[in-house]
Amino acid sequence: MKNKWIKHITFIAIIGLFSFGMGCTDLLDQAPQGEWVQGEEGKSGSFQSDVFTLYALTRGFNVTSGTPALAIHNFRSEDAEKGSTASDGSAIGKMYDDFDYISTDGLIGGYWTGNYEIIILANKIITEVAEKETNVDEEVTEGDLTNLSEAHFFRAYSFFNLVRAFGDVPKIDFKVESAEDANIAKSPASEIYALIDSDLAIAEENLPKTWPSVYTGRLTWGAARSLHAKTYMMRNDWGNLYSAATEVIHSGLYNLNTPYNKIFRESEENGSESIFEIQSTATDSKPASNEIGSQFAEVQGVRGAGQWNLGWGWHTPTQLLAEAFEEGDPRKDETLLYFIKTGESEDSIEPNTPYGEKPVANADVVNKYYNKKAYTDPALRSKYSKSGHWFNIRIIRYADIVLMAAEAANETGKAPEALNYLEMVRARARGTNNAVLPKVTTTDQNELRNAIRHERRVELGMEFDRFYDLVRWGIARDVLHAAGKTGYQARHALLPLPQAEIDKSNGVLVQNPNY
Repeated sequence: MKNKWIKHITFIAIIGLFSFGMGCTDLLDQAPQGEWVQGEEGKSGSFQSDVFTLYALTRGFNVTSGTPALAIHNFRSEDAEKGSTASDGSAIGKMYDDFDYISTDGLIGGYWTGNYEIIILANKIITEVAEKETNVDEEVTEGDLTNLSEAHFFRAYSFFNLVRAFGDVPKIDFKVESAEDANIAKSPASEIYALIDSDLAIAEENLPKTWPSVYTGRLTWGAARSLHAKTYMMRNDWGNLYSAATEVIHSGLYNLNTPYNKIFRESEENGSESIFEIQSTATDSKPASNEIGSQFAEVQGVRGAGQWNLGWGWHTPTQLLAEAFEEGDPRKDETLLYFIKTGESEDSIEPNTPYGEKPVANADVVNKYYNKKAYTDPALRSKYSKSGHWFNIRIIRYADIVLMAAEAANETGKAPEALNYLEMVRARARGTNNAVLPKVTTTDQNELRNAIRHERRVELGMEFDRFYDLVRWGIARDVLHAAGKTGYQARHALLPLPQAEIDKSNGVLVQNPNY
């Protein structure tokens, strides 16, 4: 069913990409008199093709599946690094591992442009639904309202990406007819968050709780409410975070019944704790294509040779993350993919579960582990390709929401409730082995705060939030310096704006301070 849905998205999305002008990789690349070309479906009042294009854009290399997102979200923390070989992407390692920010960096430009492409297309949908509402000869259908809500969600999602990464950014919340329209000054981050709140309120009101199985992975109320919770968490807005997270918990739509060692395997995609999961698939055609999939697993796959040439070998766990797990925590071996290097004895590692493989990496890789949360099934590699284009991207899991509720409960003086939520996550990780991960019992707010922070680190290791957790907790400098990343200073919480966008704006767009 998932394949049918994602292929349907892709067919329409490819049409949408060409009709929308995907060839324009920068917002201001077009001549002032140029106009965004709209597809015939957009003109006739059907919004579904444009919405499906939003799904495809969100899956894109620059936004979630490739090196821009992994570098910006993850390389900057103490738990992940570039990986691969020292020479492969050395400038990117220096940029994100060492905080030697350069405004001309291509990953920054790609992340900025990729997210604004989503925003501009979402604005088109939002505006055209509003125009349909004012047209006495047309009737806004329930499907139109659903499409509208999806557009509001994706606009909020991309603005959240941008405001976390850059702070103040241009608030393009209108339909862009020409390149000049998009050349506006930055708005304060508070205004961007106000727009995010408004967008997600609309999405929460109109998105369904569930979809028929043919639409597995399509946005729901739970996805919108959970994303809203994440935006409150980034702002340390404990009251609103508590309300949003507990509403999702009490909805009964999700649970932690999936064992931790199965969450990131293909057999458990869209499982019981999946809230927002980006869909990918593959075909039997050779060579493999990522038109209906993503490069998420390929970018992080084992950098080896022959049968072990699974990818680029980027985004790798650090030894500090390996040491962060408590003794016997089963999540360690579900986060770290162990390997041997060419020429070393295979006895140096145990076979990785669940496939019994001992991956072999090139001798010159600098990392000790790979990200097991992007580890592909060898049977599917044989069927499709070694690149793993079919691998779904887990963006929001239920465990994340439960830990948000724990944190908010503790910060608002509800220690017993916080302990209950914390234990839910630890109990699932513990499984049937009661000798590990003892129940946390402290009601001291600071001790419990540290326990919850630790749990977020190990439960969500190598996912998308560690660096931003450090920033919002106000401990980024201390933690990163202790980890040897002494280049980090307070200004590095925000990235410089892409210099190409500033140059093309003719003075309208102003660089972030201290860059």
